[in-house]
Amino acid sequence: MTWLPVLARSVMLRHDRVRDTDLLLMPERVVVLRGHAGSVVRLCDGRREVPEIVAMLAERFPGAPIADEVPGFLSALYEEGWLR
Repeated sequence: MTWLPVLARSVMLRHDRVRDTDLLLMPERVVVLRGHAGSVVRLCDGRREVPEIVAMLAERFPGAPIADEVPGFLSALYEEGWLR
């Protein structure tokens, strides 16, 4: 089965200009995304598979451990119910 990650219906990604950070907004909860986490989540549009997301980020951030970290990060968001 192919997974095309996308934010859950009750989750919104927003950028907080005051703090210059990305946030996941949910009913009665806010999650502050650190580093480039927002860049990863922004690519989860329901049209890209995880390997495609990894490839895009690897091109954008050469030398970063994208292939080692991004799949686990996306799985953690899925486990939290923030991605479907």
